[in-house]
Amino acid sequence: MIAAIKPAGANTRGLLGYLYGPGTHDEHLDPHIVAGFAMLGMPDPGRDENATLSELGHHLDEPVALRNSEFGKQVTDHVWHCPVRAAPEDRYLSDTEWAQIAQRIVAAAGIAPEGDDLACRWIAVRHADDHIHILATTVREDGRRPKLHDSGIRVGNECRQIEKDYGLRRLNKGDRTATRAPTQAEMHKAARLGWEQTSRAWLQDRIRAAIPHATTVDGLLAYLEADGVEVKPRRAPSGDLTGYSVGRPGDLNKDGEQIYHPGGKIAPDLTLPKLQARLGTSTPEEHPTARRNRPATPWQQATEALDALPGQLIDTETNRGREGAGQAQIAALGELIEATAQTAPAELRAELKAASRAFARAQRSQIRAEHSAAAGLRTAARDLVNAGTGNDGSALAVLIAALIWSAILADRWHQARGHAQQAAAARQAVQYLEAAYDQAAAPQLAALTRRQPNPDTRATLAHDVQAAVPDHATRILADPNWPALATVLADAEAGGHQPVQLLKEAAEQRELHSARNPARVLVGRIQHTSRNPAPNRRAEAARLRSPSAGNLSGRRTPYSSPTTGRAATPTTDPQQGHGR
Repeated sequence: MIAAIKPAGANTRGLLGYLYGPGTHDEHLDPHIVAGFAMLGMPDPGRDENATLSELGHHLDEPVALRNSEFGKQVTDHVWHCPVRAAPEDRYLSDTEWAQIAQRIVAAAGIAPEGDDLACRWIAVRHADDHIHILATTVREDGRRPKLHDSGIRVGNECRQIEKDYGLRRLNKGDRTATRAPTQAEMHKAARLGWEQTSRAWLQDRIRAAIPHATTVDGLLAYLEADGVEVKPRRAPSGDLTGYSVGRPGDLNKDGEQIYHPGGKIAPDLTLPKLQARLGTSTPEEHPTARRNRPATPWQQATEALDALPGQLIDTETNRGREGAGQAQIAALGELIEATAQTAPAELRAELKAASRAFARAQRSQIRAEHSAAAGLRTAARDLVNAGTGNDGSALAVLIAALIWSAILADRWHQARGHAQQAAAARQAVQYLEAAYDQAAAPQLAALTRRQPNPDTRATLAHDVQAAVPDHATRILADPNWPALATVLADAEAGGHQPVQLLKEAAEQRELHSARNPARVLVGRIQHTSRNPAPNRRAEAARLRSPSAGNLSGRRTPYSSPTTGRAATPTTDPQQGHGR
């Protein structure tokens, strides 16, 4: 159940005209009062043909008029309006039930506390099955104004309890970090102009897409302006930036003037101070040797940057109390998801962009982010967008797999701190990322499967799986992606790595209980960690590649017969005895 308190108004009669009217799309049916401050003698134009809207408006405005006649300063912002809507899947609520809900809402808000005979005047009008509108005039019978500070939080908490008491859909508790819901006027305007998004939603997407490209707010505003966004900076006489507003081209007011929105009204984390703190972080200059050893592609560099994320987010006794660093990592993770969406092939961008849009809610909470802790991750996002697209599909698939695990960790991090809204956003982002990974990894997995090792080598590698991850071996070997994993392990062994050690390391980096396809998860992790041959095992790798090595080591070369060195002809598949 959602109760959305609207900005204070000044025209009681005008709002009544809307509540009792047909609606903008003829959706108002049988408007009538279901509850009010004093039902006895209440004029209801919906049920009494002799009652008028003006009469009802005067009835509600009497305390306001009395106060205005006795005090010099007039009360003008006295109309309190709160639509209360049930979820589409909720059961039908009777007028009596809606009346009870309305009474609980006005009590929680401070409009009419329970047992207060001098409270504000209010009514609840029902003109549809799934919602009511509560209208109140915010001058009490004793002439005082009600205490409405933080009324939105109190009303939201009461809605969560109402959902529980009436068996309705349970929503997550808010924490004042969500973006403002679009108004009816904004949605109708977007529909009228043929826009898929309201202006504020469109602007939020543009700003978030620009963040990975900028290192300063001035650079961010310049990028937005080049992207076609109307930008209006606010500067002090010294020239320092003190604020900014942005507008969508074509979004004009009734006088034909451009409408601008301050960053903080678009999203809570897009205010000037928060953007300055976020963009002002940087990493120290790399040592030349470190630059030479960096991975070949930006996608691989981004995956390496993500390797440090689990240590920041997994709860241990050592990182308790470092919530600010964890929140910063999650904020930077959102930038990396956005950067990946911008540089991925066109067929993957829709899912990745949806993941970025969903994860935006997980990027902010009441915890103040220590952005300097996430400088490395943020730098990886900037490097990624500056490098542009590439053609290494396997590296992209590995990166998306790492993003999935990082988003899962972000979900758990938020859950551990009671951040229900953020955790739900992270889970939604995981779904989009998994859909993108399914597309990105399919060609690569098919290619790996086509060149899977011979049966003897697969059997040996299956024993390695059982030795390294015994709790998950059955699921791994039964996974349709096991032949592809066997190929990756064989390739890694040829590069000087030990499959058992790689499997153990991969399972430590990414727990497998939550994995839909554990073999596929391991493919990505092992491809990433075994990219370079292990220096201290090159001699062992060379010995394993020798045709005569089989009798000495007990292992087979990945693709060769133990006697001739030629490709072995498959006879039976030993993997059938390992969970298939």
